[in-house]
Order: sequence, then structure tokens, then C-alpha cells
Amino acid sequence: MSSSGSTYGDIHRYEPPRESTAAAIAIVLLTFVQIIFVALFVYGLAERWAVAGQDTGVGNMILGFLLSAIFINLGFILLLYRKEFLPDVMIVKKRRRKWEDLYVREEDVDGTSLADETGAWDTVKRAIYPYYKR
Repeated sequence: MSSSGSTYGDIHRYEPPRESTAAAIAIVLLTFVQIIFVALFVYGLAERWAVAGQDTGVGNMILGFLLSAIFINLGFILLLYRKEFLPDVMIVKKRRRKWEDLYVREEDVDGTSLADETGAWDTVKRAIYPYYKR
């Protein structure tokens, strides 16, 4: 997976976005539909469509449909934007070893012995207060 000459943080692949006109028009139209869905949802909340006792739960179903349509429409807008207007960039990353995930320094991988050169009392102090004399 690693290529020769690639170092950590180098851009391995960069493809500029397509920026198609059809996608821009589709995003604008989906944005207008989104505004309509949000306006209907807010109007339904203001008119108390979902208040219990007014009807047989049809208001809850309508508001639920509008809310789901809002999020699905937003998903399509973001999908189109990501696909057509963001560049495709792949950056070389360094695979970390498991001990790095545990915030262990490289020199401390093997651990420390109980009878260290710092003395037993410092070991006890470090066990009680981990930030003692690093």
C-alpha cells in the first residue's frame, strides 16, 4: 500500500472537481424544494397539526413525512455537492502501531522495571500522581 518516495502528509492523488452545470442546477432546484419542505414543516408545527385530540394522528404522519423528506433531500444536496464540487484527494497516512493509540511513547513500549534508577519512592509517587516529575 505504501509507495516509494511517499512520506507522511504527501498528496498521493488529486483529481479536480468536475463542476458540471447540470449538478449546479439540480442543487438549486433541490434547495428550493428543501425550502418548501421546511416551510411546510414549520407551518404544521405552528398550526399544531400534531396535537393529540385534534384528529386521528394524521398530523403526526404528515409532520413525520415532512421531516424525513427534509433530511433525505438534504442528503441528496450534500451528495451532489460532494461528488461534483469537491476535489478527490488522497493523502498518504502513516499507519500507527497499537501502542501509539494508548499514548505510550516509543521509549516506554517495553515498560519500566519496579527497581528503576530513580528509586522506589519516586515510583510510588508516580503511581499515586502520574504527572509527577516527567
